[in-house]
Amino acid sequence: TNKMGFDFFYGYNCQRQAHTYFPPFLYRNENREYLDNQILPPGTKLDENVDPRNKNSYEKYYQKEYAPDLMFEEITSFVDTNKESPFFLMWTTPVPHVPLQAPEKWVNYYVNKFGDEEPYIGDKGYFPCRYPRATYAAMISHWDEQIGQLIAQLKELGLYENTLIIFTSDNGPTFNGGTDSPWFDSARPFKSEQGWGKASIREGGIRVPMIASWPVKIKSNTTSSHISAFWDVLPTFCEITDIQTPQTTDGISFLPTLLGQKQKAHDYLYWEYPEGKGSIAVRMGKWKGFIDNIKEGNTRIELYDLE
Repeated sequence: TNKMGFDFFYGYNCQRQAHTYFPPFLYRNENREYLDNQILPPGTKLDENVDPRNKNSYEKYYQKEYAPDLMFEEITSFVDTNKESPFFLMWTTPVPHVPLQAPEKWVNYYVNKFGDEEPYIGDKGYFPCRYPRATYAAMISHWDEQIGQLIAQLKELGLYENTLIIFTSDNGPTFNGGTDSPWFDSARPFKSEQGWGKASIREGGIRVPMIASWPVKIKSNTTSSHISAFWDVLPTFCEITDIQTPQTTDGISFLPTLLGQKQKAHDYLYWEYPEGKGSIAVRMGKWKGFIDNIKEGNTRIELYDLE
């Protein structure tokens, strides 16, 4: 990330290490910083002859230094250090990506709320988990709590009113590692099952939450039906910061939408997903065309009226 224009980076720089929230190290810029955690290879199963319903059987999956908390400490420090001048902060948390690991306080909260449940023994990848639904919810609530703490910090520093905060996701709900997206109805009103959420370009996979807060510019409690995509973020930020937008982007700034002004719309949006059996999709106005199983020779178009 330092070589991609960022002045400071802290977090994972290794996909394998990112498959645990208690990694043996994280990176500060290009330097590895070791943590007080033991190496536990991804996919490590429960010990033999342990009771999967016994909470103590899962102790090895919870160690001393929880990566999301370490990252959040750097976030609050960064804001405090840069409070006197404009700054750009990109918080790409891995939460709530599996494996299912969360602070005990929030896990207990949801165990009390949901009741007992079947343990996840690791048969769909990642680490086993005694209370998979409760832990998944716990990860999200812990993150939500930290977002609240960041906003409180911005308010205390007098920065909140004129800070643009955008909250969004890179894909729809997942299907592996012990998660149960259909139980949570995570992609509502669309399906959350495998093949319909993450790793698909059906609506449950690509239509994601997007919230923008900028009190001095954005009227509160407003919504927009403007169709945008991630490639619109670059020109939006360029326009906000008065920087020339590169000519090589397909993106269209959605700043007018944020300001409640007339907005230029895309003629169409296009996606392709080469993994699995291959699929493509096109969105034009209210219509969406979708072709699946391309690698098997399928050319049949499914057409949907998304209204």
